Amino acid sequence: MTLNGTVGAAATTPERELLGRIDDGSITEIEVAWSDPFGHAQGKRIPAAGFLQRARGSGFAFCEASLGWNADATVIDNLRLTNWAGGYPDVYAVPDLTTFRPLPWRPGAGHVISDIVSHDRRPSLLDPRAVLKRVLAQLASLGYTAKVGVELEFYLLNPDGSAFQNDIHAYSLENANALEPLLTDLHRTLAAFTRLEGIETEYGPGQVEANLIYTDALEAADDAARLKYAAKEVARRHGRIASFMPKPFSEHSGSSAHLHVSLWRDGAPAFVPRDGQENELARYAIAGLLEHLPSITLFGAHSVNAYRRFAPDSFAPATVSWSRDNRSAAVRSLVESDPTATRIELRSGASDANPYWLIAAALAAVVAGIRAQRTPPPAEGGNLYEKGVPLPESLGVAIALATQDDTIAGILGADSVHDFAEIARSEWQAYTGHVSDWERRRYLANS
Repeated sequence: MTLNGTVGAAATTPERELLGRIDDGSITEIEVAWSDPFGHAQGKRIPAAGFLQRARGSGFAFCEASLGWNADATVIDNLRLTNWAGGYPDVYAVPDLTTFRPLPWRPGAGHVISDIVSHDRRPSLLDPRAVLKRVLAQLASLGYTAKVGVELEFYLLNPDGSAFQNDIHAYSLENANALEPLLTDLHRTLAAFTRLEGIETEYGPGQVEANLIYTDALEAADDAARLKYAAKEVARRHGRIASFMPKPFSEHSGSSAHLHVSLWRDGAPAFVPRDGQENELARYAIAGLLEHLPSITLFGAHSVNAYRRFAPDSFAPATVSWSRDNRSAAVRSLVESDPTATRIELRSGASDANPYWLIAAALAAVVAGIRAQRTPPPAEGGNLYEKGVPLPESLGVAIALATQDDTIAGILGADSVHDFAEIARSEWQAYTGHVSDWERRRYLANS
């Protein structure tokens, strides 16, 4: 196969497929994609002709402002890494050709995920994927790689945000049938576009959960970013919306992002149980997660709405706690007879989280735990909703805690943490400065 040069044996299968499909004309357009701070799918549509020359060269220029805005695309001027004083210059999306996937809903189109570099070709500290890569490099310096399985919950709703299904039976095949033909299209699309393990109905009306196959941490984050992008498009084509809002209904279940994490050394599992319990390394990791959970919560829960999930009996955690196979805990240890399946689940993430930041923050706490070599308190059983230190009660509290943890900032990157926190702070300020209808109804005539 030739195209602008010979494809060597080192080319990965996705990269080979991309080169071949450009060469034979079956791919005529490629989406060059990246994530903004809060995980929205950003990118450009590029004609296949000339794509490789630019992809292997400088990359694809775009305005750095898109890496420094909040949920409604308002740029935040008090960031360290980009602002009006710097003129919001170009940065460059450099496609990772190993991430190529055909775009399931548009024949002749492909999709690649990019790394972001600045004019000096250094990784942008605003790029969420670069933040994760930084943490993975520090984990590698300790001798480990990470595998992650992501579970994302979300609602399928009418265009006005109302539920079009009343039943709330989790795991219900009858409920799943009632979501047809949308659910079958969603399954087929995600299976073609991500490493999909399966889909099931969840605990709210029209709520579903998509589980991704356990894989290397960077691939897991890429898959999660694609899942959110694809789910929204599939729903749109069926006249619905896929909402990753963490708590769209006061009376119904919230939507979370759960991470299943394990460490590996030289291709072998590093969390191998000892006498049916967590080994020393796993205990260090759990201790790190518990110690830093209040300060990493922000990176998996960046919206005001996300904190409405932290309530008793909600299947989301409410306290800094750990247990074995207990869904009331924030950190759930799963010790399996198969060492390759032994893992730690972090349950505090919200469904709207940027998956790169969510995974990076969790692994940063694991790195901190390994370095500190402290052990956690004994695992607790029973209902843990009333035991332990409460998780941050609001976005404002989470921002304060995140910016006070120098250990985590050192691992994630101090400037990256500062700017993410400032973008989140703009959400908090917009919320606290708004007089709601609830306040007017409650206090206007009663004050």
